[in-house]
Amino acid sequence: MRFRFCGGLDCPDWVLAEINTLARLTSVKMKLLVSQVLKSMNEGKLDFEKVEKITLDAKLGVGGVKASVAGLEFILSSATKHDIGWETLHDELQQLGLPKEHSVALCKSFERNVVSLRGKFLERSLRQSCRVVDVDWKINPGVGGSRVVDVRVLMGSGVNYEGSGVNHEGSGVNYEGSGVVNFAVEESKLKQLLDELKQVQTQIEQIEF
Repeated sequence: MRFRFCGGLDCPDWVLAEINTLARLTSVKMKLLVSQVLKSMNEGKLDFEKVEKITLDAKLGVGGVKASVAGLEFILSSATKHDIGWETLHDELQQLGLPKEHSVALCKSFERNVVSLRGKFLERSLRQSCRVVDVDWKINPGVGGSRVVDVRVLMGSGVNYEGSGVNHEGSGVNYEGSGVVNFAVEESKLKQLLDELKQVQTQIEQIEF
């Protein structure tokens, strides 16, 4: 089966295994565990001591606790990224075997925190955290009539990494921190790539931040 919270794909086997493990908790403990996981996703730090106390009765062991936390993080982050409502997430988790009370506890907490999670993911995205300030590129034609061309792309991030500064000759751009990508591609594929990138750019410009 395919699930919307997984982006229209099958649920990974390891996540399915953790759903079965989480079902061993009481619904009250499930709610407390989800609260701790959401707090760590928003603040960047997990209070593992509290998590161990919450899951003590289920006797998961350290490895089991960490795996269960990872499973919850996947569910919550994936549902946020794919922009699904809590009702849909609730139904899909029940289809995967999570008890109704557990699903309600998770999804209600998700509903209360989804806005803050989206904000955190946006902060950590390429657009916000890496601060791409400029892009320069060059295409070298194929040799001997070949339809394959060499493409060189330089991305200036505005972040100063030691030893990475690049001043691309003739470009007028001084990259404080740069990444260089070289690849070979057929001319037809390159044109298709450019068309798709333009479509993505249009979609990004339509998003309200």
